[in-house]
Amino acid sequence: MRQLIPLSVPNFEGNERKYVDDAIAQAWVSTGGAYIEQLERELAAFLHTKQAVAVQSGTAALHLCLIEAGVKAGDLVLVPPLTFIAAVNPIRYQGADPVFIDCDDSLCIDPCKLKAFCERECTLADGALVHRESKRTVRALVVVHVFGNMADMEAIMEIAGAYHLTVIEDATEALGTYYTDGALRGKYAGTIGDYGAFSFNGNKIITTGGGGAVTAAEPRALAHIRYLSTQAKDDAQYYIHHEVGYNYRMTNLQAALGVAQMEELPDFIGRKQKNYDLYARLFSDCNLCRLLPFREKTASNRWFYALEIDRERIQAPMSQMIDALQQQGVQTRAVWGLISDQRPYEHETVYQLERAPYYADCILNIPCSTNITEKEIAYAADTIKQLLRKLADGI
Repeated sequence: MRQLIPLSVPNFEGNERKYVDDAIAQAWVSTGGAYIEQLERELAAFLHTKQAVAVQSGTAALHLCLIEAGVKAGDLVLVPPLTFIAAVNPIRYQGADPVFIDCDDSLCIDPCKLKAFCERECTLADGALVHRESKRTVRALVVVHVFGNMADMEAIMEIAGAYHLTVIEDATEALGTYYTDGALRGKYAGTIGDYGAFSFNGNKIITTGGGGAVTAAEPRALAHIRYLSTQAKDDAQYYIHHEVGYNYRMTNLQAALGVAQMEELPDFIGRKQKNYDLYARLFSDCNLCRLLPFREKTASNRWFYALEIDRERIQAPMSQMIDALQQQGVQTRAVWGLISDQRPYEHETVYQLERAPYYADCILNIPCSTNITEKEIAYAADTIKQLLRKLADGI
C-alpha cells in the first residue's frame, strides 16, 4: 500500500520550535506568560476586534460563552444537529437543554426554520422568548460555521434581534472566514454575534495542540470571561475568590506554538483556497459526487472539503467507502452522526429535520491538510472517482 495521504494534519513550517524553546528557557510554561498575551493581541488584530481571550479548548470557549450569556438550568438553547458534539455538550454543563434546528444546504443552521420555530413554537413574554409547549425560556442560539462555511449571519442576526436571543458563534472551524459584501462586509466569523468561540485543536487551520479563544461584543463581558477562565481570582496573593471559576486558561507553551502559527495563517488560508479550487476542477467531470461550495459574498478559510455522494446511485455504506480508500492510501472521514440521534440527546426537541439527515448520510470529507501536494490531491481525487464508478456499476 502506498503511503497514506492524511485527512488533516498540523503544519509546522515556521518558528514553532524556536518560540516553544524560548518559553521553556524562560520557565514560563503554564497558565501565565508573554506568549499568551501576544497571541491574544495578534488574534484580535487579525479578526479586527478589540480583544480576545486565549483558553484551554474550543469546548472551554463555548462553555464560557454560555455562562456569560446567562444560560442556566432549565433554559433552552437553539443549536444545529449536524456538527461535532462539543458544540452542544457545554449546554448540558449549564443544566440547560438543546433544541435542534435543521441545517440548510450550507450545512449551517437554517435561518428560515429558525425563524419558523421562534414564530410558531414560541412566544415573547417580558422580553424573553418562551417555548410554548415546555414553558421554558429560550436563552441563546449557538451558530456553527461548519467546515469554515459562514452561516447566513445577516438573516440570523435579524432573527436574534427580533426574538431577544443571545448569539454565540461557534467559529471553531472558521478562523479567517469573513464577509466580502453586504451589510456585514469585512466582519469575521466569531465577531458578528454576542460571543465567538475558536478552536486550535490539532486538525484546525492553526493549532496550539489543544487550545481555543473567545471574543465578545462587550469588553466587560470578555473581561469577566478572562476572570472565570483563571479560577475567578479576586486576590491572587491571598487566594480570594468571589465566584466559581474554571481552569480554562491557555498555557504559555501552547501560546508560543500559536504565535508561530499565526505568522503562517494567511499563507495556510491561501493554500486551503488553492487546494479546494484544484479539487473542484478535478471533480467537475464526476456525476457521482459534488464538492460542496462555500457561501457567496464571503471569503472562507475553506478548512474542510466535503463531497456530497450521490446516494441514489451509490448505496454502499460510508464505512465501506472509507475502508476501501484507506487501503489505497487516501484517508477520508464521514461527517458526524446527528447529535439529536446520540444517546444523551435522543429525547430532546427537534424541529423540521430534513436536510441534516440527508447530509449526514452522504457527506465524505477528503484530504485537506495545508501541506498536501498537488500530486497527492490529483491521486486522491482520481482514487475517489474510480471507487465511486465501481460502486455505481455494482463492482
